[in-house]
Amino acid sequence: MRHVLAVALLSSVSLMTPPASADAQTGQAAPAFVYPEAKTVDVVEDHFGVKVADPYRWLENDVRNDPDVANWVASENKVTDAFLHTLPLRDWFKQRMTSLYDYERYGLPVKKGGRYFYQHNSGLQNQSLLFVREDLNGKPRLLIDPNTWSKDGATALAEWTPSEDGTLLAYSIQDGGTDWRTVKVMDVATGKVLKDELKWLKYGGNVAWTKDAKGFYYSRFPAPAAKATFQNATLNHKVYFHRLGTRQSADRLVYSTPANPKLSHYAVVTDDGRWLVISTSLAGDENDIHLIDLKRPAAKPIALFTGLKNQWNYVGNEGSRFFFSTDKGAPLKQVMAVDAIRRIAPVTIIPEAKSALSDVSLIGGKLIASYLVDAKSESRVYSLSGKPLSTIALPGLGTVSGFYGKKLDPETFFAFTSFNRPTTIYRYDASSGEATVWAAPKLAFDPESISVEQRFYTSKDGTRVPMFIVRKKGSTGPAPTMLYGYGGFNIPITPSFSPADIAWIERGGTFVVANIRGGSEYGNAWHDAGRLSRKQNVFDDFIAAGEYLKTNGISSPHGLSAIGRSNGGLLIGAVTNQRPDLFDAVSPGVGVMDMLRFDQFTAGRYWVDDYGHPDKQADFKTLLAYSPYHNIRGGKAYPPLIAVTADTDDRVVPGHSFKYIARLQSTAGVGGAPHLIRIDTRSGHGSGKPITKIIDEYSDVYAFLGHFTGLDR
Repeated sequence: MRHVLAVALLSSVSLMTPPASADAQTGQAAPAFVYPEAKTVDVVEDHFGVKVADPYRWLENDVRNDPDVANWVASENKVTDAFLHTLPLRDWFKQRMTSLYDYERYGLPVKKGGRYFYQHNSGLQNQSLLFVREDLNGKPRLLIDPNTWSKDGATALAEWTPSEDGTLLAYSIQDGGTDWRTVKVMDVATGKVLKDELKWLKYGGNVAWTKDAKGFYYSRFPAPAAKATFQNATLNHKVYFHRLGTRQSADRLVYSTPANPKLSHYAVVTDDGRWLVISTSLAGDENDIHLIDLKRPAAKPIALFTGLKNQWNYVGNEGSRFFFSTDKGAPLKQVMAVDAIRRIAPVTIIPEAKSALSDVSLIGGKLIASYLVDAKSESRVYSLSGKPLSTIALPGLGTVSGFYGKKLDPETFFAFTSFNRPTTIYRYDASSGEATVWAAPKLAFDPESISVEQRFYTSKDGTRVPMFIVRKKGSTGPAPTMLYGYGGFNIPITPSFSPADIAWIERGGTFVVANIRGGSEYGNAWHDAGRLSRKQNVFDDFIAAGEYLKTNGISSPHGLSAIGRSNGGLLIGAVTNQRPDLFDAVSPGVGVMDMLRFDQFTAGRYWVDDYGHPDKQADFKTLLAYSPYHNIRGGKAYPPLIAVTADTDDRVVPGHSFKYIARLQSTAGVGGAPHLIRIDTRSGHGSGKPITKIIDEYSDVYAFLGHFTGLDR
């Protein structure tokens, strides 16, 4: 059995003359590396008569507890760092990104009890601070500065929820990028942290306060077993009630489904304090809705919608009349109302439109509905009977979020952002319909110098797919181009601002987003066309986008890079296997790379709705056909590649990327271009990452992609 290459051997990285095929592919010399030697293990499993080898199974082990994995990680990072230090663009990107990230930014205000709570970052603070104002234009008062919680800035303020009267604040702490949360409670007037402390919350630490602020409802998993690691799957999600001043062990169980431990449950208290709305889901977006009458807490929950057949997103209520956005009978979604007491069939309030309904709020006695029109936001206002009232004027092509608040609130806030516009916060007057700027950033660049264009291209099967092209205004010729995609889980990729992308564009590059199938840009049909047995459509759409960019002179002939994260990391791994000749440099980040074992770890069991079940024969056949880890083949030159992951990512465990890169590095006949992995520490899937780590990572990745696409020439 082979062992990890000794660190001493890596003290001087061997760079050899590259083969001619690498020169022809990249247009420049690409060094061949001595990679850390990863041992192999004799693991072969039978899947429906198909023998599948998994020689790097040992790299799934917890890096913090397995010395062999830890040594391999250290050796890989040493090779990667040695190469990154040679890149001329690395320092430039770090300096320019630092300047571009140094701008004042605000989060959406939340109004409770007349107080306004919001987050703020002066620019380069690793974590944003939480402030409160006693009135809209009052003096800001600091409540929480998470930058004092750790020396490396990797402990973050995650979710936070004020009580209805604004006197108390429940907030969750996220350490080192983990999905686990610890919830604490603060007295808003004094800033004193109370003794209440709750653990074992995951995937969001939101709580639902009672109307009297004497306690709140929350969802958690059981405490992990003594020998559990951060990679273990989680089961038995339950809703509890916590009364302030008591220990978590005394919390009252409110709702659970012991017969089906894979179900997850989240609770919301209605504005009037009368009802607890519990949403239950298994793997996909489909969910059940149960109601608990808080005036009769011992009564059996009312089963409003069951069967996990449709999406039901609670909007608000008037007494026992509840509003939901739903895909029932409407693939692009509609708004329906149902009476929880009379229990008559739901009635349509806002019918399905020609565009996908993305979000709905009940504010000031009106319904505010946000739509995606070719992946761009549009917000419309309706009466509670569904009568169209107005359209909210937006400052351009971009993405809207927010409109949070209560049914009778006279105001709400929304955020607008685009590829060339950082988030601006607007106050919306519900009675007049007027939107005014509440907080706008001062910038280190001129937004008018950046052009945002939308085009449409044709995929392999004739499907018309939109893309956004972002570049310097007036730029028309071929340029080094970065193509981004996601394509999954009903998540739309809409215009958003990234200082890293602005740096790429300022340097002379073009940034492109392809709105490939698998998302919700065009409702359920767009999602369904890119999941399960139709997942190949996602890869075909992305490949067609790359071909369009080269054919139409947007990308340089040898200047097309591809990047994606998480499900997008899977995307990059799959298309690189299928079309290594098309891409000139790629970066799969925190990707799902082993499609036969993704459901064995942490959140992976939730993904079967998109990917399928590896233990079902038909799904197995589909998964094996595109799994990045299993489809690395010699005999064709792979482009320069830098994978990105984090040693304690408990969303997509790092073993996915570890196994993928070990196999790629050990496969003969994949060319001499560098195939590297960047493994961060004290970092997770991305949430809560400090600004310093964000700048370091993107400086490395963009310098790598830029080097092999001609951006540094």
